[in-house]
Amino acid sequence: MSTEVEIHALKKPSDVASSDDVKLNKISSLLTEDKARGGAQAMLYAVGLTEEDMHKAQIGIASLWWEGNPCNVHLLDLAKKVKEGCEAEGLLGLTFNTIGVSDGMTMGTEGMSYSLPSRDIIADSIETVVMAQHYDGNICIPSCDKNMPGCAIAAARHNRPTIMIYGGTIQAGKRHLDCPSMGFKKGDTVNIADAFESWGAYTTSKISEEERMDVVRHACPGAGSCGGMYTANTMSSCLEALGLSLPYSSSISATDPAKLQECYRAASYMKNLLAKDIKPRDILSRKSFDNAIALTCILGGSTNAVLHLLAIARAADIPLTVDDFQAIADRTPYLADLRPSGKYMMEDLNKVGGVPAVLKYLLKNTNLIHGDTLTVTGKTLAENLQDVPELDFQSQDVVRPLDNPIKSTGHICILRGSLAPDSAVAKITGKEGLRFEGSAKCFDVEADFYKSLKAGEITAGTVVIFRYQGPKGGPGMPEMLGPTGAIMGAGLGDKTCLITDGRFSGASRGFIIGHVTPEAQLGGPIALVEDGDKILVDAQTRKIEWLVDDATKEARRDKWRQMGERPLKVKRGVLFRYIRDVAN
Repeated sequence: MSTEVEIHALKKPSDVASSDDVKLNKISSLLTEDKARGGAQAMLYAVGLTEEDMHKAQIGIASLWWEGNPCNVHLLDLAKKVKEGCEAEGLLGLTFNTIGVSDGMTMGTEGMSYSLPSRDIIADSIETVVMAQHYDGNICIPSCDKNMPGCAIAAARHNRPTIMIYGGTIQAGKRHLDCPSMGFKKGDTVNIADAFESWGAYTTSKISEEERMDVVRHACPGAGSCGGMYTANTMSSCLEALGLSLPYSSSISATDPAKLQECYRAASYMKNLLAKDIKPRDILSRKSFDNAIALTCILGGSTNAVLHLLAIARAADIPLTVDDFQAIADRTPYLADLRPSGKYMMEDLNKVGGVPAVLKYLLKNTNLIHGDTLTVTGKTLAENLQDVPELDFQSQDVVRPLDNPIKSTGHICILRGSLAPDSAVAKITGKEGLRFEGSAKCFDVEADFYKSLKAGEITAGTVVIFRYQGPKGGPGMPEMLGPTGAIMGAGLGDKTCLITDGRFSGASRGFIIGHVTPEAQLGGPIALVEDGDKILVDAQTRKIEWLVDDATKEARRDKWRQMGERPLKVKRGVLFRYIRDVAN
């Protein structure tokens, strides 16, 4: 590769020890250089390796490519560029694949139950290949929601030098028609969240079929992950704050030439990690997780960051609890005006400096970021940020200054109360208000909700409850983007509250509370609520209360017990294994 695309300047790794000084292939050499491993060597020759290759460090390039999803469709091309970079650095890049599930495509279907379990299959498969094949290092190329945490969990387990390359965000689409009833005109941006919200607008006669189809047809213009501060971009930002990806990886668009540059240059950083023996567990620390949580609050990221960061921390044996998120949110303002609650996309954040500019601003002006954490560049976070241009608050409003936050504390709120004795996770940006009291309307099956909305049964003051959507009851804790999108499209986003023992998509907005525990399948209070019951949610006191008397609660409990254990929705296969093994 000749000239570099210096859209964002990034220093090359310095003082890399040469292969003459350090044995870079100390793991793979157990197969390639031991005369007793002639069978392994014969099979490597069969796939095209030369005698010279047998002495090179082997890098497993984990591509999460598959054709059926815009998030992942381009990842094989990125993997080829990584492999090209490995060859230039004297490393042997060997590409392998793992699975993916499209959250956006499976939303509201039985397929959504496979989304969260796919994270663990991704982790298992990458760990399996890297360990079994004796790879010296691992470069992962994730892009869709569960891809990033799956790769990070694998890295913490196999603990071989690792670099994450985010596949990149999608660019915004453009409307081809005016939509006056919703306040949009031809040429305005449109994205996947608008596609979900279009159904609610259509079913309540706010838009025509032609206007609905205009949104659906143009929301996703090409390759890349969903473009707002949804789960994929939240988790890619977390990876960068954790130190597992190169600076700017999280915000460079999928089709930006700088993404190919990042892929090509990754091998030079990998060589440095091998030479210095820097592994994921050297990078992952409690401080780096604090950085990731703080950044999530600053950017208004997805509530899915809570369960994913907890899982990554567990894989790395780093103590982290749900209450740590609240402690950090309490001291961290919400600054970035990004979709779904704001107006900008991830590509807009990249234009004003990306995640590095945000981190530098926080490092310089607050105590929210630890600058001494190690990263995959071989340098600390503070060293990486030293030459990063600063945010210019005169020329951009994508990110606000500290003295003018969107909300003075983080949008993630950990709730407890009689409806969620263990905990629940709310996404409260302040735009929806901080308190909601209303009457419950309960749904055990998501499909029934759409009939109810169409019939006009969801009105102002309704607390919509989706239950039996938890890890065991769902199974797989499906996301509720379909209902939240329909609610917003119907113009009820600021007039209703949605509560579930499942999850919400990062693209969801409104007064929404998920991750209610104990879940309904295990007999949590959410299973006992009936239509008309009063529910109170207060983000300031962090309470979520089921406002019925104790006698009523006990009578409902007795009724639930008498009905017997609710049958599991599946009895075999990957979902049954997930139900068996998962904990709240």
